[in-house]
Amino acid sequence: MQTKVAGVMVGTIISWLLIAFVGFGLYGCPKYRVWQQEMEGKAEFAKAEQNRRIKIEEARANLEAEKLNAEAEIERAKGAAQAIQIENGSLSEKYIQYLWVRQQNNLGDKTVIYIPTEANLPILEAGKTGNLK
Repeated sequence: MQTKVAGVMVGTIISWLLIAFVGFGLYGCPKYRVWQQEMEGKAEFAKAEQNRRIKIEEARANLEAEKLNAEAEIERAKGAAQAIQIENGSLSEKYIQYLWVRQQNNLGDKTVIYIPTEANLPILEAGKTGNLK
C-alpha cells in the first residue's frame, strides 16, 4: 500500500510540475516574444544610427575633398594666368604646342592619337594590326 501511495504522490507531483510548466509557458512565451521584439527593435535602431553616422562622415569627407579640389583648381588657374602674363598676355602658337605636348605625356603609352594632315585625313599606322585598347 505504501508503494501505491508513493506512486500516487509521485504522479501528483509530476502532474503539478507539468501544470506549472504549461502555465509558465502560457505566461512566459508572450512575454518572451515581446522582449525579443524589443531587443530586435533596439538592434535595428542602433544599426540605423550607425549607418546615419557613416553617411554623415562620408559626406564630410566628400565635402573636404571637393574643397581641396577647388583649391587645387584655383592654384592651377593662378599658374596659368602667371604663365600667360609671362608670355606678355598672349598665347603664342609655340606655347600652345608646348602645353599640348606636356598634356600628352600624362596620357600614358596606351593612347593613340591621330592628327589630321592634308585634307583632314589621318596618317594611319600601317604596321599596327588588331584591336586598339
